[in-house]
Amino acid sequence: MSSHNSASANDPRQPSTAKPFVATPVAPQELPIDYAGFIAVVFGIVGVMFRYKICSWLAIIFCAQSLSNMRNIETDLKQISMAMMFAIMGLVTNYLGPARPGTKG
Repeated sequence: MSSHNSASANDPRQPSTAKPFVATPVAPQELPIDYAGFIAVVFGIVGVMFRYKICSWLAIIFCAQSLSNMRNIETDLKQISMAMMFAIMGLVTNYLGPARPGTKG
């Protein structure tokens, strides 16, 4: 017990000089690129154009990732909503649309 008390007495830190961290504001133009949102748009378009189910599912996954890491709500929400629309449109055309020529089922 006595070693604990002597250790706190010899503590070199000074709590009076500690200051809370304040993040510096960053302009929306200087934010890093949202790669997950861009990849979601690309996969969504490929899923619709070429009727690849896996691309549409990947677009939804990347949309969720981009939504969870959203920094600028105005621009990122537009990109995510566009990617989500392409992904859902791709899934609807793949699962509910007419079958591709040359495939069974």
